[in-house]
Amino acid sequence: MFFEINLNNTILNVKLENKKHIKHCYLRVLKKDLIQIRANRYFTIGDAKDLIIRKKEWILENIIKLEERQNLLADEFLFLGKTEKLNEYKIKNLDNFYKKEIEKYIFPFIEKYSNLMNLHPTKISFRKNKRTWGSCNYKNELSFNYLLMKYPLEIMEYIVVHELSHIKHKNHSKDFWNLVEEFSPNYKYIEKYFKTLL
Repeated sequence: MFFEINLNNTILNVKLENKKHIKHCYLRVLKKDLIQIRANRYFTIGDAKDLIIRKKEWILENIIKLEERQNLLADEFLFLGKTEKLNEYKIKNLDNFYKKEIEKYIFPFIEKYSNLMNLHPTKISFRKNKRTWGSCNYKNELSFNYLLMKYPLEIMEYIVVHELSHIKHKNHSKDFWNLVEEFSPNYKYIEKYFKTLL
């Protein structure tokens, strides 16, 4: 269902999706005037309005970020946290460029931390995902999102540590996070910082 709400003298459209299988509430800014809320079937419009008021600052910040990303000029792209010109790199296909470049940067991180942690992946692959930045399956095969090339290298380094840690711990248990923290002591800051970039 859809409804409208006034936030800082701006009318926002809210798309509320109630699903039976959802345990938590998910809030996303889809456009500068459109918010999506996915929640369980008991989550009401009143609950949604309360959530929006509580998350007001976060919503406004993310609307600004969304507009900034959309304002990138047609000949510009993000590379390691900076805005660059496509013609300076002679790029014809940005996805292919990211996929090729990530190997130059991520393999040294994988080699470094595999040896330090004594955790070795059986295979490395790269793909483009909308929400997942890395993954580790039961065969200890690691996959990384090549869109990491858009962001500062410290984020890629953390994702490598995170996924290598999953070789030992296949969940997000306390032991898992203790292992992550051992090799990435400021991981909480990096995760928080990364979310501000998305």
